[in-house]
Order: sequence, then structure tokens, then C-alpha cells
Amino acid sequence: MSPGDARPRATVGAGRRLRASRVLGLCAAFLGLTLVAFAFAVRFGEQPISLMAALGDAGSSDAVIFWSLRLPRALLGVIVGAGLAASGATLQGLLRNPLADPFVLGVSGGAALGATLALALGLATVGQVAPGLAGGLERLSGPALLAFLGAGASVFFVLAASRGHAARAPYAALLTGVVFNAFASAAITLVKTLSAPDRLGEILYWLAGTLGYERGATLGLAALLQGGALAVMLALSGQLNLMTLGDEDAQTLGVPVARTRRLLLLATSASVAGAVALTGLIGFVGLIVPHLLRLAFGPDQRLLIPLSALGGAAFLVLADLLARLSFAFFGAEPPVGVITAMLGGPLFIGLLSRRGSPGTQA
Repeated sequence: MSPGDARPRATVGAGRRLRASRVLGLCAAFLGLTLVAFAFAVRFGEQPISLMAALGDAGSSDAVIFWSLRLPRALLGVIVGAGLAASGATLQGLLRNPLADPFVLGVSGGAALGATLALALGLATVGQVAPGLAGGLERLSGPALLAFLGAGASVFFVLAASRGHAARAPYAALLTGVVFNAFASAAITLVKTLSAPDRLGEILYWLAGTLGYERGATLGLAALLQGGALAVMLALSGQLNLMTLGDEDAQTLGVPVARTRRLLLLATSASVAGAVALTGLIGFVGLIVPHLLRLAFGPDQRLLIPLSALGGAAFLVLADLLARLSFAFFGAEPPVGVITAMLGGPLFIGLLSRRGSPGTQA
């Protein structure tokens, strides 16, 4: 190995040692922020409750609201927000594009098309899609199942269509995903046009992005999926740092570029598929949170990915709390995807105006 090769390796190793305490300190601070956001989400809402009554009297109305409504919804917000933001941070580094978001690879298009078909056909439960299932599986959400299957199919299509274009990677997967999303959007418009008016409202509400009240088993599976995907992203974050230098330089430094890119694409796609299947299309979480944190703390993926997961969880939980509190003003609860867009859009435009370019780094 030449001296020129040894210097980057030594620099990376020293950076890992020097940043360890900073990573732990910042992660602890963001974990505290997430816990505060979670506490506010389960405590406040349209209907005021007493936590003492909710925890002390299982038969009280406060306990019903806490255990059946607010706690599952806040947990879902943490799980989905963490997955979307961590996936956004990973894809922005992998695609070397600060404007990349979790939906850029076509996962959202496939998931949205699957759920739209389920809602248009009136397939509310898995039992209607696959009769004869046992163990309570027949009661699971039909739109969620078809959304997850649609997302999975879109991932395999995008990866297969972009395979063999290593010279232009990672742009081949990006362009294929954009084209697939455009196709899925056209197909969704066709389905909406042909849908009955009573089902069209359900489709539009799902596409706007909402947090529901999932059962414990569903939340457990979602947490397991997101935890596994996040573990892969964190394990490969150091290699992802080197890949931002370019494929040739990363390979010279010992990174198996093709394998690492494939694993990261699969991990982010699985994370987004699991999130979209349960909540629909919630935008800006995976775009604005990683972008803000990159400007504040730098582009090191070993720090950016865990901070994005925690920051995304807090952001989505607080946005959902705002959606629930707005019921008192509008007489209806807007989808949380509307709230994240209303918060994230102006904030991102403000960043562009202040920094001059989305690619500018702190």
C-alpha cells in the first residue's frame, strides 16, 4: 500500500476515535428530545386526560384513550419517523444528492399503487385478499399488505432495471426510480378516476399520509423491520462515508462498492416500504430532517444516520400532535402528511434562501 493510501485510512481511523464521545453525546441529547416529544404526544390532544388516572384505573376513559389511541399512535410515529429520516440520510449520501428523499427509488409509487388498488376494490382486510388464514392474520389491513407487496415489487424492478449500469451508478437506480414513480402516479390517477365516490375519499386520505391506531403485534413487526434496516445502515455508515469520495477512490480504500450499495438500497427500501404500508405517503420527514442535521453537524454518516433517526421520530410525533390539536380549530383532523409538508416546505425554502444552494454544507 502506498503512503497516499495509508494517509486516508489513518485519517478515517483517527476520526472514528475522536468522534466517539461526540456521537454518544449528541445521540443522548436527541434521544432526550425524542422522549420529550413522545411524552407530549401521549399527554396532550383534543381530549384532555390525566396520566395518573390512565395508569391507575384501567377502566377509566382516560386509560382507554391513553392505551388504545395515543400510545399506539405515538409509537407508530416514532417508528415511521425514524425509518423515513434515516433512509433519507442514507440515500442522500449514497446518491450524492442532498435533495434525495426516501421516495426517490420508486418504493412510494409501488406502495401507493398497491394500497390504491386495495381501497378501490374494497379489500379492507387480509382475509378478503387471502381467505382462510388463521391466527388473526385475516384481520390485518388489506391496503397495508398490498402496499408492502407493491413496494417490494417496485424495489426489485428498479434494481433489476438498473443492473449492469455500474459505470453510471448510482444514477441508474435514481433515474429508474423516478420513471417508475411517474408510471405509478399515472396508474393511480387512472384508478382514482374509475373509483366510486365513497372510496375515492379513502384513497385521497391514505395518499395524504396518516398515523393510525395499530395493534401491538403490528407495531412490533414494524419496529423489528425498521430496527433491522437501521442496523444495516449504521453498520455500513463508515463505508458510505468513503463512497461519497467516488466509487474508484472508495474501492481503492477497500470498500466493496457494489455490495455495499446493494445492501444499502435494500435496507432503505425495506424501511420505506414498511413505513409507507402503515401510514401512506408522509413527505418531507426524510428530506428536511437529514438536510438540517447535515448543515448543523456535518456530512459524517456515522453521526448523521442515528441523529436523523431520532430527529425524524421527534419531528413526526410532534407533527402528529399538531394535527390532533388542530381539530379544535378546523372541526376535522388534517392528515399528518399535510402538516409535515406545511412545516417542511417553508423551512426548506428558507434554507435555500439563506444558504444559496441545497448542496452547501455547514
